[in-house]
Amino acid sequence: MILATDVGNTNIVFGVYRDRELLAHWRIFTDRNRMADEYGVIWKSLFSYEGIEMNQIKAIIISCVVPPAIRELEKASSRYFGLKPIIIDHKVETDIKIAYENPREVGADRIVNAVAGYQQYGGPLIIVDFGTATTFDAISHDGVYLGGVISPGIQISTEALFRYAAKLPRVELVKPDKVIGRNTVHSMQSGIVYGYISLVEGIIERMSRELEGEVQVIATGGLAELIASETDKVHKIDPLLTLKGLRIIYERNENR
Repeated sequence: MILATDVGNTNIVFGVYRDRELLAHWRIFTDRNRMADEYGVIWKSLFSYEGIEMNQIKAIIISCVVPPAIRELEKASSRYFGLKPIIIDHKVETDIKIAYENPREVGADRIVNAVAGYQQYGGPLIIVDFGTATTFDAISHDGVYLGGVISPGIQISTEALFRYAAKLPRVELVKPDKVIGRNTVHSMQSGIVYGYISLVEGIIERMSRELEGEVQVIATGGLAELIASETDKVHKIDPLLTLKGLRIIYERNENR
């Protein structure tokens, strides 16, 4: 079995694979100050609930965009599994060409998503990842990672509206029934959700014009269901795309 770990700015997603079967997956809050032993306690608790023995884990692969977490995860992997994890960066073999001007600048999660997206869906492809930031990544018809767009995530945008507009309340992030709000809360929810849907549609449309061929659009990330389900510009929602990419990259490196 392998333990795939996707560390984002807001959440960490763990997944345990047996060959190509995802046995279990979990999502926890990202804490930049979490220590190695805390990860050990979390793993032991989660694994126990699913009936997975920690000594069954034979490899660990990690995608991380939170540098302080990498050291503690490496220590935890060594202490609790006796393993040195594979850490995704531009030097790990992914079999995907990166056309970014500086490949080191590409986030590990974006590389992993590109690998999984191209293997599953082919190209040309746009992957929209709804996380702390919302990223739009373009992959060509022959599997080259071309680059993309980074925009503030919907939660960041919502928090900024609440923080800097003194009279506006904090609101729940839900889709109102109508665009035209009849009170402040509904008006804010409409602006946040429908406004963000329009942002997503606009960027997808502009990126598609720069790609050759019939473009597929795949959405992933914690808020994909809320936004992507409201537009016909997104063809498929794949919430576990990053975990799939980690498994694929592990297999490619194991077999070399």
